[in-house]
Amino acid sequence: MDLGLTERVYVVSGGTRGLGFAVARALTAEGARVVVSGRDASSVAAAVAAFGESQATGVAADNADPATPERLVAAALDRWQRLDGALVNGGGPPLGSVLETADDIWRHSFESVFLGAVRTARVVAEHLNEDGSLAFVLSTSAQAVIPGLDVSNGLRPGLAMLTRTLATQLGGRGVRVNALLPGRITTERTGYIDAGNTASNTAAIPLGRAGEPIEFGRIAAFVLSPAASYLSGTAIPVDGGASA
Repeated sequence: MDLGLTERVYVVSGGTRGLGFAVARALTAEGARVVVSGRDASSVAAAVAAFGESQATGVAADNADPATPERLVAAALDRWQRLDGALVNGGGPPLGSVLETADDIWRHSFESVFLGAVRTARVVAEHLNEDGSLAFVLSTSAQAVIPGLDVSNGLRPGLAMLTRTLATQLGGRGVRVNALLPGRITTERTGYIDAGNTASNTAAIPLGRAGEPIEFGRIAAFVLSPAASYLSGTAIPVDGGASA
């Protein structure tokens, strides 16, 4: 199937590692061009080199910085004079319980995970026309409690509802908005959360294993692409059947 991604341009926030990197990899493999961001300049440079400078450019930026979305959009327009969509993605909030997590951690997580995503979507949406697409990387915590990830359990459901709200508000312009809910994917963060309990944490997954980042990346690339032209307002679990 031709996803229709050739020469289309996407912002991929948090695109220097993990799920964001995998999505950027899948997009560029299909001929798209990407603006990847990350907090570390050397990681941004390495990601751009991995994708090829003809198909990628990078911005060292923090999602919690209010100026970041404008910088990402400007990078796309300056380099390729167009913008077709964005993967709205950021690092997961810290582990911890509701009762033990301090206010400053909640505030910083809200700024980065929630408000950072809102800002990115709002700024990118201003530049999208028909066939534009936004995809939010959330978590299965948007639908069910994940023990030990209480900050995520608090923030992700709100972003899932925001996704549906934006889908209704932007649909009249032909802009699609969806959410992706990764389950257990083998990233650095998942390894940290597992803390050596990988076998027990995959036992409840019907497919019997954790997913690979590129498996998530291919699904995200499809959702962002024109091939998914009638898909909007959805929250798609990418979890090997665990949410069933």
